Amino acid sequence: MARAMKVAIVDDEADMRQSISRWLALSGFDTETYASAEDALKGLNADFPGVVVSDIKMPGMDGMTFLKKLMSMDSGLPVILITGHGDVPMAVEAMRVGAFDFLEKPFNPDRMTELAKRATQLRRLTLDNRALRRELSDGTVLMKKLIGSSPVMERLREDILDLGQADSHVLIDGETGTGKTLVAHALHAVGARAGRKFVTISCAAWSEDQLSSKLFGPAEDGSLPLVEEARGGTLCLEDIESLSHPLQSRLLTVINEQGTPPETRIIAICNEHAPDTTLENVLRSDLYYRLGAMTIVLPPLRTRGEDILTLFTRMSEQFAEEYGCEAPQVTAQEAAQLLQAPWPGNVRQLVNIAERAVLQNRRGSGSIASLLMADNEASGPALTTEGKPLKDYVEAFERMLIDNTMRRHKGSIVAVMEELCLPRRTLNEKMAKYGLSRADYV
Repeated sequence: MARAMKVAIVDDEADMRQSISRWLALSGFDTETYASAEDALKGLNADFPGVVVSDIKMPGMDGMTFLKKLMSMDSGLPVILITGHGDVPMAVEAMRVGAFDFLEKPFNPDRMTELAKRATQLRRLTLDNRALRRELSDGTVLMKKLIGSSPVMERLREDILDLGQADSHVLIDGETGTGKTLVAHALHAVGARAGRKFVTISCAAWSEDQLSSKLFGPAEDGSLPLVEEARGGTLCLEDIESLSHPLQSRLLTVINEQGTPPETRIIAICNEHAPDTTLENVLRSDLYYRLGAMTIVLPPLRTRGEDILTLFTRMSEQFAEEYGCEAPQVTAQEAAQLLQAPWPGNVRQLVNIAERAVLQNRRGSGSIASLLMADNEASGPALTTEGKPLKDYVEAFERMLIDNTMRRHKGSIVAVMEELCLPRRTLNEKMAKYGLSRADYV
């Protein structure tokens, strides 16, 4: 269950404030009250996680002035105004200024709840989109999303930091579900073009004529063609293998006209090609060599060892928080099954299984093994994964167990020692062995 959003209630009449607060609290909202607009402005900011309910007629700063100040602070903040009968024309004007809606006294409390629910849904969407935009422009945040301590992931992060600083075009290849789009955003966000446009389009999502219009113009809606919109920044072409030969030729012309260093960087993502072919066979050779001067190939999940357990733990914890329940505890047998699974859908498949495992755990039924079996049967013939020595499975499970326990106890060494029945020296040695630091959990 999603966390309750806040409602800030602003009214100079104490009885009205408390009445609205009690009613909305009973409806599941987290309320806070203010006796004046001036006080409310001290407690609100541009990322206030909720909505505002305010009277229009108040001493000092009135509701209309308050609304204008809120809109200048955050135009995406929903504000519900409460009006007297004679204030309706003013409330209509407030809607033009940016108010979400208004209620005329005396109002039906159920109508208040309905409006608050609609407003909070809008606010949650606004904040989620805002957070996503920040993440996609913040190289540090994006790099943290590339979870894993396996050698292939360490090397991937190093490659992103190195290639991100370069100007050359980049080709990203790898199996479906490995996170290629995330890597493309990270390449842009850690480089010199971070503050400029990042424009993306899927070459597989449009017909040849539509794609030609969108990429090179003239666009049907009169907008700039994407090669112009991305000028000075990055143009990300997903499903580059779907680009027809005539459009490959036009793209090559655009690249050749840019000179060195290129004004617009192109990041091309290949999402699927036949197992017995390479991108060099799919693309024109001259285009391939222009785009593939720098190449990143993402590792499949099955090659990433104990990263699988780390990812599963992080994802199941996130879903457990979202659904308001406990994350499933992974047994030694389930840990081995997760490590041995072929993961044809890679990280995307793991995220789906983690969510379903949390939902199963909430119902008190099912197992991770059954989810893996059903998923792999639905995926068709499974890829094979090499067996590992027993020692590797034991160490991966041990690391996951200590990591999970440290997270649950927020870095309390004493609590972890007691739960795992380990002396302090042994726990310290194992944490050092697995690269775990108490500071990461406090």
